[in-house]
Amino acid sequence: MRNIKIVIEYEGTNYLGWQRQHEGPTIQEEIENALESITGENIALFGSGRTDSGVHALGQVANFKTESNIKAVEFQMGLNSTLPKDITILDAREVDLDFHAQYSAKSKTYIYKIFNSPHPSALLRNRSWYIPQPLELDLMKKPAEYLIGEHDFKAFAQSGTEVKTTVRTVLSTGIEQVDKDILEFSIEATGFLKRMVRLIVGTMVQVGKGRITPSDFSKILDTGEKTKFIYAAPAHGLYLREVKY
Repeated sequence: MRNIKIVIEYEGTNYLGWQRQHEGPTIQEEIENALESITGENIALFGSGRTDSGVHALGQVANFKTESNIKAVEFQMGLNSTLPKDITILDAREVDLDFHAQYSAKSKTYIYKIFNSPHPSALLRNRSWYIPQPLELDLMKKPAEYLIGEHDFKAFAQSGTEVKTTVRTVLSTGIEQVDKDILEFSIEATGFLKRMVRLIVGTMVQVGKGRITPSDFSKILDTGEKTKFIYAAPAHGLYLREVKY
């Protein structure tokens, strides 16, 4: 038995997220089906975590066990020739049998792209959140700083989600203008809650629009209160950038 780790890039527009389900196509399903066609085995693929419908990845990590003697690089080549063009295997290598893409992870980094311009973008419509109103970047930098450290992210957890605790540790954050009309928010944490990043970004945008102050954002974080200003940013601006082990 061998354990193969793969790093995956995908555009999530045409998929119902990472995890296999009955309703429609998912990233996990596409890769598992491709692996079965290559190996003849019924392969279970373990991802570092789920991504929602429409969310993208620059560096999703997964692993699978196989009895095949196919070389890791041949898995990469075979998958890339089999998978749809919106899913690419960036790397494949053999790892220790006890490696698990989810449970071995130390941290994950997500980025969120905002297209802030008076006019929309045809090319970025499925890869960023289009906001025509001007945003005050300097105001949005303060909430990003407040997030660093261990906090109870109850206010930024999807309602009804059952978890043991809503406390999470954020290692780093940042928001900057990376192109003429593109703002990019990044956040690295040891763990995330369902829709946590999207709820954070949506609420930060309320600060950027001047609807709430950075102090208001800090109060929401500290109290965990679900106010009317907490807003979930659209899925299509979110990317899983990196998983660290």
